[in-house]
Amino acid sequence: MPRLRVVFAGTPEFAKEALQRLHEAGFDVPLVLTQPDRPAGRGMKLQASPVKQYAVAQGMAVAQPRSLRLDGKYPEEAAAAREALLAARADVMVVAAYGLILPQWVLDLPRLGCLNIHASLLPRWRGAAPIHRAIEAGDAETGITIMQMDAGLDTGDMLLVEKQAIRPDDTTATLHDRMAALGGRMVVEALELAACGGLTRTPQPEAGVCYAHKIEKSESAIDWAQPAALIERRLRAFDPFPGGLAQLDGEAIKIWSAELCEGQGLPGTVLAVDDAGITVACGEHALRLRELQRAGGKRMPAKAFLQARPVSLGATFSAVEVTSRA
Repeated sequence: MPRLRVVFAGTPEFAKEALQRLHEAGFDVPLVLTQPDRPAGRGMKLQASPVKQYAVAQGMAVAQPRSLRLDGKYPEEAAAAREALLAARADVMVVAAYGLILPQWVLDLPRLGCLNIHASLLPRWRGAAPIHRAIEAGDAETGITIMQMDAGLDTGDMLLVEKQAIRPDDTTATLHDRMAALGGRMVVEALELAACGGLTRTPQPEAGVCYAHKIEKSESAIDWAQPAALIERRLRAFDPFPGGLAQLDGEAIKIWSAELCEGQGLPGTVLAVDDAGITVACGEHALRLRELQRAGGKRMPAKAFLQARPVSLGATFSAVEVTSRA
């Protein structure tokens, strides 16, 4: 079976997993596109993306244009990327959480077009944050769709689809890792089928379309008047970013995990305190907070948190205003 020449475009850990699987499967990857290095960490030093780190370690050529639009804000970078893509002579481009919109000239360049690894069962959860939003919504399952890209936002024909169950205790972090592994395996399968003309395109159904909008820091603010079940799902969806945020006696407290429990009272009121957690009343039922974090501190179990920061019965967790730039 002939091995395809594959240009890869991706940025975060989810994409790095796919690139690694393609490389280990023996595909020729003459060029990798990824986002420019960004400031990160406490020192805000420039840091290469996980995809770039892997590509450089394997000796792959890397391009990091800020845009691929030839008529856009960075036309020289886009033109240089075009030259690199032409020189790569790719049969296909694989895209996974790249972060740049691909203009039509890119979509048309490889003879087999551009394949996207999307972390949902399309057409549900098109957009930027499909794993987070599936957990937040209480979906029982999600999955990976390998899609033939077109000019729309995750609107292209489906090539391969495989489901993944969402466990009751899944966070975005845990589900992400299983989805990344699944996506890596599936894209190798898709390219092996593509090499022998075995891929079948299926248009997405018109029913069931919804969008997974980008996660904003402002969403971390906990509204205790909401049902406990919704708050609990949001905490799992927002782990590892941005977590949940509430105020206790004027102090901002991050809340990372909680479990549903019985209890009622004025929303935000502390109903019980013990080594298992801090029970807080919600709009419906209550939550036992199990993992918390003080400003400048580390995430810790409720028992350790309470040793450092006692909480009394009847205390009130209140809402805190969070801006997206906070």
